[in-house]
Amino acid sequence: MDVVYVLDILGTFAFAVSGALVASDKKFDLFGVIIIAFVTAVGGGMLRDVLINAHPINWIADLNYLYVIFTAVVFTFLFKSKIAFLSRTMFLFDTIGISVFTLLGLQKGLSFNLHPIIALIMGMISAVFGGVLRDVLTNKVPLIFEKEIYASACLAGGIIYLLLFKFSILPEKFIFIIAALVVITIRAISVKYHLKLPRIKDDLFGKLK
Repeated sequence: MDVVYVLDILGTFAFAVSGALVASDKKFDLFGVIIIAFVTAVGGGMLRDVLINAHPINWIADLNYLYVIFTAVVFTFLFKSKIAFLSRTMFLFDTIGISVFTLLGLQKGLSFNLHPIIALIMGMISAVFGGVLRDVLTNKVPLIFEKEIYASACLAGGIIYLLLFKFSILPEKFIFIIAALVVITIRAISVKYHLKLPRIKDDLFGKLK
């Protein structure tokens, strides 16, 4: 089995668990938990495929994604009280997930002959919009808008991929791994040291008065 596919499945599982946890904390019923887990796990890829008119949609073409999501929901119900102790493991899966989703989305955009910038945006949509949809549906401010370097890490990894793909003689799998490690490293460092992007608190000219 392809390593990238395995990482994709692990990322899907982690995203589904995060969605199930949020829905459970919001006191959603079982059906609501499944829907939020599903949207979190495959919403970004589904939105990407709709935007670029790719058919069949990602999860429709591969039922393993649905099996993984249902497994994640069952796992959450059985071990919710224990998941806190697995937070580092879940963070690792989540971080691997966004790196893989970004690059798979980018590759898919390029395969549809999109401009590299548009393909990069498709990669970011694949990685982060499942979480955005989860937060909107559960009445939360999306994570990427208020704290942590999240989408920016995906952007950096995608840019590295495009640059190496254009100028490097390395095999594509090595380029994929290097770019994924860039996303994982930036994300890990930003969380460890509480790094955030600057906020607009006041306009520059207002401060000069």
